[in-house]
Amino acid sequence: MPFLKKARKEQLSKIWDKKAQKCGLRHTVYSVNGEEYTGEWLNNKKHGKGTNIWKKSGVLYDGEWKYGQRHGLGTLSTLNPVSKEYVKLYSGEWENDKRNGFGSCFYSGSAHYEGEWRGNERSGWGRMHYENGDVYEGEWLRDKPNGQGLLCLANQNRYEGTWEQGEKHGAGRFFFLDKGQLYEGLWEHGVARCGTVTDFEREEAPAAPPYPIPEVQLMDPHSVLLETGSNLYGAEKNQPVRGQ
Repeated sequence: MPFLKKARKEQLSKIWDKKAQKCGLRHTVYSVNGEEYTGEWLNNKKHGKGTNIWKKSGVLYDGEWKYGQRHGLGTLSTLNPVSKEYVKLYSGEWENDKRNGFGSCFYSGSAHYEGEWRGNERSGWGRMHYENGDVYEGEWLRDKPNGQGLLCLANQNRYEGTWEQGEKHGAGRFFFLDKGQLYEGLWEHGVARCGTVTDFEREEAPAAPPYPIPEVQLMDPHSVLLETGSNLYGAEKNQPVRGQ
């Protein structure tokens, strides 16, 4: 005799929710998991403008909704256990319950990001202010600097060039403004591999080396050009003629 599996009974709270048929603007609705929502509904789903509070995590979202998901413009905040006030975490665009579009994220009192997002990750153009005073402005991909970008360090030194997965990678220039020097060349995974170092605004540098970097020059550039030209002419003269 075959075993017949009993169909699970739907939760009573969900049955009541379906019968309620919440549509339009409603007063605060309390869920069994401790959530509170005040705002607009459509077919029992949060839709339009509304405020949702997650009691367990102390997180509050105030903004636009679409079929039960955060979608549009909205602000996410968290409850400070000491001051009992909500502190802003993110303010900007949302899509399908994720940060997507342009928005600002606040990590601490001094660290924050403003720019583009894709799927809850910093992607596109953006500016990041770090806790230690460094500032990065440029392209991002999957939450890391990637592409062209400028990093200004707290000591005023700066790097401008190519990035890959959060590291200096490719062609770039590093300005040692404290020493009055400039490095131009290639980088590989954050390490300078091949390039040149020259003096740059050395007179204004606070900790410039005692001796300037000598400029590399040819002793007799005219003779070098004449020799190069004669070599090229001789090579062309020795080329075989077509048809021979």
